[in-house]
Amino acid sequence: MGWNRCLKNVVMTVVVMVALVVVQHVKCEEGDNIHDSSRISVVQPGGFVQRKGTNFILNNKHFYFNGFNAYWLMYMASDPSTRPKVTEILQQASNHGLNVARTWAFGDGGYRALQLSPGSYDENVFRGLDFVISEARKYRVRLILSFVNNWKDFGGKNQYVQWAKQRGQKVNSEDDFYSNPLVKQYYKNHVKAVMTRKNTITGVVYKDDPTIFAWELMNEPRSIENNNAQKIFQSWVTEMAAYAKSIDSIHMLEIGLEGFYGETTPEKKHFNPGSLFFGTDFISNNRLPQIDYATMNLYADRWLPNSTQTGQALFVAEWVKTHFEDAKNVLGKPIVFNEFGLNSRHPGYRVQERDRYITKLYNAIYNTSRSGGAAAGGLIWQLLAQGMDGFRDGYEIIFQESPSTTKIMDRQSRIMSSLS
Repeated sequence: MGWNRCLKNVVMTVVVMVALVVVQHVKCEEGDNIHDSSRISVVQPGGFVQRKGTNFILNNKHFYFNGFNAYWLMYMASDPSTRPKVTEILQQASNHGLNVARTWAFGDGGYRALQLSPGSYDENVFRGLDFVISEARKYRVRLILSFVNNWKDFGGKNQYVQWAKQRGQKVNSEDDFYSNPLVKQYYKNHVKAVMTRKNTITGVVYKDDPTIFAWELMNEPRSIENNNAQKIFQSWVTEMAAYAKSIDSIHMLEIGLEGFYGETTPEKKHFNPGSLFFGTDFISNNRLPQIDYATMNLYADRWLPNSTQTGQALFVAEWVKTHFEDAKNVLGKPIVFNEFGLNSRHPGYRVQERDRYITKLYNAIYNTSRSGGAAAGGLIWQLLAQGMDGFRDGYEIIFQESPSTTKIMDRQSRIMSSLS
């Protein structure tokens, strides 16, 4: 998401869950049995999902999906007391036909970090990621794994720059992440460590595991420090995409972009929220041959907080239409809705409003896919299991608490599967 995912209350929540997990018996809410008995099976077993033109292909068939974000999977899986939440959400998601999940393969410094310092890893946390991949395979959910955060949560590019500073590097801001040679080497080392990791549960090296749908270079990259930001970021993407593909040429690769237009298409910069420039370029970044598909996010309520409801609706319609058209006609690649949702903390929020909003975006994805467009699927932000109150951000969807939204997600899973 394009703002800090603050971790306050998470540690306290984990402590409480540790106590509860021993004694708590999870009760089935009304409708659970119905969900279990009407499991929607959409994932075809075996094989790597690949790109062909503007389509994803699996076993010589088009692959369309409905998916979700759950950034917390490795974090929760790294502690045996909270690990059951991972199984719970993957099983529930699979039951509702959600077959692709996007999650973090990073945690840099700080509490329960994967990478304690450059090249030094907490094996227990890495085993947590092993478990996530193993459980995803079990429930036929494919994973998009992201390598680093743009934001300071879970360390991010700021932590990399601080590590370099501690080694005597002359770095002035976190955007030096994209240009400092030592920082770039730290990042490459992490990419290699993840890609070449041998899963302690399945025995399969990550880069050889078809459970992984794609790799993501960074969650929501931005660079706004100077006038050369776009050139610097383009150079970084070019270098890192080539490096990632040199290790793993089979899995797909995407950047993690939010979809902001840049200098190569100045006539489209007005589509950006507030016409702002964030140092990335939806067209030039995604045109690189090593990038297999484009991504876009959508948070009109956050990006345009002072806009009217009508103004936000117009922005949403233009944002979706323009990106879907550019993916097909300019890039010639599939496009995935990486993140979208509606915040329940927004003034005047109602569940019906969220349901209408999600339905509108789901319909846009499906109708574009059905008509031969480049849209291939969407990943709603975010799914939580029950009892994860410290992870609530207003966008969370908990199946047991959201029967109407769940029905909408079920339907999208079925109709996207029908296109395959």
